[in-house]
Amino acid sequence: MTDELDPQTLAVTTGRGDQHGALAPVLWSTTTFAFDRVEDASRKATTPRVRDLYGRYGNPTVAAFEETVAALEGAEASLAFSSGMGAITTVLLTLLKQGDHAVFGRQLYASTVRTVHDLLPRLGVDVTVVDVTDTAAIEAAVVPGRTMAIFIESPANPLCQLADLEAIAAIKGPIKVCDATFATPMVCRPLDFGFDLSLHSATKGLGGHNDALLGVVSGSVELITWIWGYHSFIGASASPAEAQNALRGLRTLGVRLRQQTETATRLATLFEGHTAVARVHYPGLDSHPQADIARRQLHMGGAVLAVELAGGLDAGRRLCEDAAIPMLAPSLGGPETLLSHPASMTHVDLTPEQRAEAGIADGLVRISVGLEHPDDLVADFERVLRALGA
Repeated sequence: MTDELDPQTLAVTTGRGDQHGALAPVLWSTTTFAFDRVEDASRKATTPRVRDLYGRYGNPTVAAFEETVAALEGAEASLAFSSGMGAITTVLLTLLKQGDHAVFGRQLYASTVRTVHDLLPRLGVDVTVVDVTDTAAIEAAVVPGRTMAIFIESPANPLCQLADLEAIAAIKGPIKVCDATFATPMVCRPLDFGFDLSLHSATKGLGGHNDALLGVVSGSVELITWIWGYHSFIGASASPAEAQNALRGLRTLGVRLRQQTETATRLATLFEGHTAVARVHYPGLDSHPQADIARRQLHMGGAVLAVELAGGLDAGRRLCEDAAIPMLAPSLGGPETLLSHPASMTHVDLTPEQRAEAGIADGLVRISVGLEHPDDLVADFERVLRALGA
């Protein structure tokens, strides 16, 4: 029956096994569980992903969140982490060891870039970075017998570039990992296209209310259990309170994404037709460079777009500071429309050369569309654009 249900229904109905009839997610705030018999404790201690022994290994509230995400992803299993970067780092440390090689898409979240260029080389892992939109280059970078992982973002932060997931998944050898934070499973499920692991910063769209710091990865039971073995001693375990908030957020993911996509499409169309804007990056537009891939892979355009202002740095900052309804904040996926100036915020740690290589212009603004009335947002941005075009 589960396989026949729409993801929006699964988001509401899954993850209710330990709730004892409660409609709202139940918070199991304990770190430790007690036992009457030594053999019971011993059995639990030797059970992978045990949820009622010690909080670092698992927790019933966290498990409910993981079960719901797995259903949304169409995955055998999911594993939650204390943050999106906790998930990324733990997955990479599980898959890669000294002497291994990995291929990464160039278009990555700034902290992931730091992990790729600073942490992995220190551990003796060779890395090759290529354009995520160039499948041939990704395949050419794979070294048979040495390349253990291909790691990409799609849609990529902040320009919403898309990878051809099916073509990349067909590359033989490495484990393929997709950070699909921008999409959420309502927009795209990488496992459906043959990827081995789908990863999210659940802090963003999955939780959806800016009150849960979490990461999550989904895949086969075999892979997730392997990653859990490192997760449990690295200590990047998810907080039950954060999982409770995120599970509550998942219940409304479908309706939130539909509204946010509708508004994002209106805004993208507005920006695309204005002289103050040099270019618009949104997968829901026919002008998107990978529009054909978007039609094949995405169920909707999603909540995030980016606009490059013709006036450069000053214009980008003015858009962020002069808009009345949106807020200036370094996140995405919540109910509030948020603006981010990547060159000054999310990607400020990168060198100018690295930002240029990633296509992040000084006038670029990332917009995470919220749940305000679309007419109000359109009017607000129209006012700012008129001032910029003067």
